[in-house]
This record gives sequence, C-alpha cells and structure tokens, in this order.
Amino acid sequence: MIIDRFEDRLLALHYTFPAPLNRFRRLLAADPDLQALPDMRPAELAFLLDLDTDKAALLHKKLSRRADPPYTEVYAASSITPILYTHELYPHSLTQLIDPPAVLYAAGDPSLLRADNKAAIIGSRKATAYSRQAMEKIIPPLVANDYVIVSGLAKGADAMAHETAIRHGGKTIGVLGTGLSHRYPKQNSGLYEVMGRDHLLITEYPPYAGPQKWQFPMRNRIISGLSGIVIVTEAARPSGTLSTIDHALEHGKDVHAVPGPINSPLSTGPNRLILEGAAPALDGYTILGGLPQDME
Repeated sequence: MIIDRFEDRLLALHYTFPAPLNRFRRLLAADPDLQALPDMRPAELAFLLDLDTDKAALLHKKLSRRADPPYTEVYAASSITPILYTHELYPHSLTQLIDPPAVLYAAGDPSLLRADNKAAIIGSRKATAYSRQAMEKIIPPLVANDYVIVSGLAKGADAMAHETAIRHGGKTIGVLGTGLSHRYPKQNSGLYEVMGRDHLLITEYPPYAGPQKWQFPMRNRIISGLSGIVIVTEAARPSGTLSTIDHALEHGKDVHAVPGPINSPLSTGPNRLILEGAAPALDGYTILGGLPQDME
C-alpha cells in the first residue's frame, strides 16, 4: 500500500496522540498537509489540539523524536494495515459519528469493510447458553444473506457471535478496545488469531495501546457505526452493551433485541428495549423482514 507524506505525518501524530478525528479538525484546518507540524511550538499545539500546556510540551517532545520513523514499514512487518480517514476502505458510515476514528488499524482482510450488509450482535460478558442458542437461530440466515457479523471480541456474547458466524461459514469483524499487539481478553487468544488471519480485526488504538477501561465504551460507537443492524442477546441494565444501543439509536440504526425470561437479570436490557420499541429478534428471518423459519 502506497502512503503519501501527509499520511505518514498523520500516522506519526496519531502514534503519539491517538485521538479521534474531531480533535484534529482545528489542526488540519490550520495545517492541511501537516507540513508545519514537526516545527510547531508547544503553545501552538496547545491551541490547535485543545491541550493544556504541560501535555502540549510533552507531545512536542515526542513528535520531535518520532516525526519520521518508518511507521508504514513497521506496521507492514507486523501484518497491520493502517486505514486513515482518507483511505478508500475507510467506512463512510463512520464519518457520520461526532468523533470518528482518525485511523483504523486492521489485521486480516480489510476488504470486509466494503461489505454492504453488516450486523452487530452484542450482549453481556456473562452471557449464558441462552445467548448461544439465540445466535444459532439468528446468525445462519444472516450469513446466508451475505451479512458480515460485527462484535467486540469480548468474552461472553461477543465471542459467541464471532464463533457462530465462523462455524456457519460467515465472515466476521472484531472491533477491539486495545491495540493489535494486545490479545485481550486472554481467553479469546485463539479466536483472535483466526480472525486476524481469515476475517478482520480493527481498532482505533495504535498497536502498543493496552487495555484501559475507558477505551471499551469508545469502541462501542465503532461497532454501531459499522453496522446497519444491531442485535442484543442478553444484557443487564445498565451495561456497556446498552451504551452501544444508545449510539445505534442516535444514528437511526435498526435495533433488535432477543426477548428473554422475565426472571433473568440478563433479560432486563433486551426486554426493556422491546418495550421501548425495538423489534423482537425471534430468529434471523424476522430480522431480515420475513417470517420465522418454522412458520413458512
């Protein structure tokens, strides 16, 4: 992949200051090609990036040391493809976010980002066998209709969604809350390897970024932003899963929820969503607008 000098400079900036694109708007307006960036004084960086003086001084020091390393070669050697917001593969749907990622770091098959149909399947990290049973009814019809399954590669429902898609011959995208050098959580290491080779892993964080609690809610907006359909299996109230639904509703996504037993705490989230207007996810056919398979 050919990267021009602007992209080199943006990768250098993002490596030292991995912020969403909206944080760079003022800088890009003042310096569209980022040619002046290496020579900017801390006071200029503070103003253009909305930083306090100490953070701007630290950023200036880091940029002076790392302005021109061969990022593209380093990433290529690690089988990582940086997809900048200017890249042809960068999903247009993400540009509709208030805070779109400036860079997506990808491992696997980036062409999956071009897929017309993507469905996010999300749920609790403490998901039970009920989520797996629901996915066996939901995912095969979606896969048969060329939907790519999107989730967050967390333990529980996310891992179940990726595994079920793969088992039924589908493709899947994992949106990470860490950099690609960190396999998190550890119990999904095998799934991480398979997806990073045959499917797709993406993250807005540079490879070195380890797990931080605040990064995972940020990741949720990308899961929603990529997907035309968002499906919830099991989720308590409140939960990180429902924060993804908040993003989905803000952007007019098609939200479905798996109805569950009224005595299960993990059904309170989906059942409440149905009460508030989400479509009940009875199986993949109802999600696609048809009749349940056993009613045809």
